[in-house]
This record gives sequence, C-alpha cells and structure tokens, in this order.
Amino acid sequence: VQLQASGGGLVQTGDSLRLSCAASGYDFVNYAVAWFRQAPGKERELLGVTWRHGNTYYTDPVKGRFTISRDNAENTVYLQMNSLKPEDTADYYCAADRNPPYGSQKFKPSHYTYWGQGTQVTVSS
Repeated sequence: VQLQASGGGLVQTGDSLRLSCAASGYDFVNYAVAWFRQAPGKERELLGVTWRHGNTYYTDPVKGRFTISRDNAENTVYLQMNSLKPEDTADYYCAADRNPPYGSQKFKPSHYTYWGQGTQVTVSS
C-alpha cells in the first residue's frame, strides 16, 4: 500500500480545508486509516481514525471541527477541517494499517505500517 496525501495550503483563521489521502492497493477497504499532524518542535499527534467499517474516533483538539470520511471505491480517505485555528498549523500525515488499532494503540505512530508524505497546513491569524 502506498499513500499520497494532498490538499494542504495557506488559509486564514476560520477557513476550511479538505485533505485527501489516496491509496494504491487492492485491499485498502480493509485498512484502518488515521490522520496525524506534527508541528515544529512537537511530537506527532493523532487527530482521528477511521476503521474499515466506517467507525471513527477523534481527539479532543479537533472533535467537532474535523471529520474523517472514506470513499472505498476511490481508495481515498478525506480529512475535512473546519473552523481552522492558528494552532492547527502543522504538517499533516495519513497512515494506514491492516491491523485495526485497539485502545491506546491508535495513538501510537508505530502501530501504522504505511504513511503518506506530509502535506503542510498553515493557518494565519
């Protein structure tokens, strides 16, 4: 599986942006896909996960503002980001693994075997 993240850019506070994570591979429908971000000088942090059946989980900093969706026919997972804030500025990554993350596993970047390259999001105040 190869992942290609795209859609980042420079936006203003309050704007919306949609990131895409396009995957190659015939079995992508069975993969859990997560979105992480990493700001300069900070650790990579989980934003949310979508499991193969479409269930989702979001962390508190983005809950209610960000939405993960997946189009299995297109092998693509999206991260819709609304009400963006300057603190959302970071490099954003998608990651996938065939083994669904349980409990605290979902927070660990090491759980995910496949990673896309980062796409940069900058939110100006």
